[in-house]
Amino acid sequence: MEAQARKKLRISPLALTEDLWVLGNYYFNLYLVRGKNGSALIEAGISAIADRVIQQIEALDISPTYLILTHPHADHVTGLGALRERYPDAVVIAGMGAKEFLTHPKALQTMLKEDRFMTNRLYSMGTKYGRPPIEKFEFPENHIAVKDKHDIDLGGISLRCIKVGGHSPGNIVIHIPAMGALILSDSLGFHFPGQEFLPLFLTDFSDYINTIDYLESLNPHILGFGHQGPLMGSSAKNAFRLSRQATFDMLSRVMNEDKKGDEAAEEIFREYYRDEFTVYSEENIRSVGQLLVRRGRETLITRRITQ
Repeated sequence: MEAQARKKLRISPLALTEDLWVLGNYYFNLYLVRGKNGSALIEAGISAIADRVIQQIEALDISPTYLILTHPHADHVTGLGALRERYPDAVVIAGMGAKEFLTHPKALQTMLKEDRFMTNRLYSMGTKYGRPPIEKFEFPENHIAVKDKHDIDLGGISLRCIKVGGHSPGNIVIHIPAMGALILSDSLGFHFPGQEFLPLFLTDFSDYINTIDYLESLNPHILGFGHQGPLMGSSAKNAFRLSRQATFDMLSRVMNEDKKGDEAAEEIFREYYRDEFTVYSEENIRSVGQLLVRRGRETLITRRITQ
């Protein structure tokens, strides 16, 4: 395997500001925020990188006060068990609806299966983490569920957890005004190097566009994505335009009723299942294409009804 590809699997804590770091690896990013009286780890990653993340946290001599889940997809939550085991006193925060989504039997089995795939895929790419894929997942009963907004004071640094729509049930973003930072995970889509975006309006197109517009209004200069690293400065500002354009382009594409839904979804899968996306199973990314077609055509039906 090429040295550059191996390097992507291992990153040391990358400082974005004096008290904000990117952890994990190139494919799965977590963010650690430190205040005077507490700290928060945003995202949980996958089980395969959990021990690496713990090492990174402890290299900074920090013990998280909060564990914040941005949304209940496998690549963002399956490391939670290991993190809670290491930091049992940390308060878990998630969007309202995340627990219900993750504890549904079908979603749970899909999550466990995907965690196995991602673990094996990283191993095949050169990583040798010791923790095996998870065999069960327990969502903490005493977590804080964000219905609209929830503020956290870490001491000199305040976080605002904001419920947003369009991508996933129980989706939240974390705004850190003092740092000009916005940890938004997949809320603008999946971004490839070079700032190409695959839109991910998996629950509702209109909510997804409204989320992009709202997040842009916060005027952040640091964007914390869930994958392939953050964007800063002009690249962060440009990301909203690129994401919005890619979203409308995808809508136009999937609204084309000359193609059957399955055919259109398979075309999306073949185009995007490459490079960074191969960390995920084919079944997973095929389902993304199917949901994009379904949500796009639901939008078409809605527009016809309201016209």
